[in-house]
Amino acid sequence: MIERLLPADISCAATRAETVPDETLFPEEEALIAKSVAKRRNDFATARACARRAMAQLGLPPVAVLHGHRGRPLWPEGIVGSLTHCDGYRAAALARATDVLSLGIDAEPHAPLPTGVRELVTLPAERERIGPPAPEGTGEIHWDRVLFSAKESVFKTWYPVTGVELDFIQADLTFRRVDDPRGGEGLKGGSAAEGTFAARLLLTDPALPTTLHGHWRIEDGIVATAVLVRPDWRVIAGV
Repeated sequence: MIERLLPADISCAATRAETVPDETLFPEEEALIAKSVAKRRNDFATARACARRAMAQLGLPPVAVLHGHRGRPLWPEGIVGSLTHCDGYRAAALARATDVLSLGIDAEPHAPLPTGVRELVTLPAERERIGPPAPEGTGEIHWDRVLFSAKESVFKTWYPVTGVELDFIQADLTFRRVDDPRGGEGLKGGSAAEGTFAARLLLTDPALPTTLHGHWRIEDGIVATAVLVRPDWRVIAGV
């Protein structure tokens, strides 16, 4: 699904498998999760298996993917990328730094956010735009979860370039649905919907546009989002 949100020159790999053989990890990676519980190990290993498939599609040899501050993946020189994992879906997206300045992807279960989280991660204007939470089992879009995922993708795009933390309330997001011109709230065919979003950054940095643009899609119970910034974004934006 993540490949539908990014241009063709981005190398994407995804799986719905919950586990991969332990020997798929490099010793350096194994050391990072040696004391982790089974779920953490599985999330870590499956995401890195996706990363190595994406590397292969770029003609790169498989290498260990370690992590830095806040779990940021550390990629080979000249490569940018992003990882995501949630119950039922793991993915990686990689590109050459000559083609992409930064990118971020995220996947979440398509379900309402836990009680209390919505108010912590949204601005009042965003809550007004997305409306009240949709009840589970109604076939409606859980916009609070889409917004949460989109902000995760925004952060993953922002942080590797700036090295600065970006809080959830430091980006103001608006959404557009493109698969249903009538603007319906439900899922097309009962399982899918897609669109775009714009994230106006309330904390800015000259290295990135003040507004980041992305795509979202809901399919088979998963919300996926992606943001991408090209190296020539200033030329494209006329800056």
